[in-house]
Amino acid sequence: MPPKTTAPQRRLPIDSPERRRLPPLLRQAWYSLNQAFRRRITHLGLTPDQFTVMRTLLENDGVSQRELTQLMSSDPNTVASLLERMVRAGLVKRDAHEKDRRTHRLRLKPLGRRKYEAARDLAVAMQEEVLIALPEDRRELFLEDLDAVGQACREAAQRGLKKRRRVR
Repeated sequence: MPPKTTAPQRRLPIDSPERRRLPPLLRQAWYSLNQAFRRRITHLGLTPDQFTVMRTLLENDGVSQRELTQLMSSDPNTVASLLERMVRAGLVKRDAHEKDRRTHRLRLKPLGRRKYEAARDLAVAMQEEVLIALPEDRRELFLEDLDAVGQACREAAQRGLKKRRRVR
């Protein structure tokens, strides 16, 4: 089968209804991926966000809640709520920080590790299933481009915060 090609689009405004637009495309991709993964791990009693917490904790053992929030590019209240449920479920533990009484080091408990491993296999299989939509030689470039778009979005958010603070 020949590779897909798209006809060159005439120069339309970036927000034109006739044009592919970044926000709805990113939202649709994220939502669909999230729902597909949610359905695949529901039998484990996990959510996609909990899986992300577990993966982040395994890759960054002993981080604080604030550091976890930054690493996940998430909202502090969302992470606090997630962690509270995960602690109650016996998936995560909070250890006292050696220098700061107000801070805790977060670690996965053995049950959290077991559930993560089971969910990880499903996550890897789903990622392979989704990326097969792209020609193999373009997959890594796509991920690099998506990372660049994500970084640009984070920078735009930071600039937006700075501008808002100056207006007040």
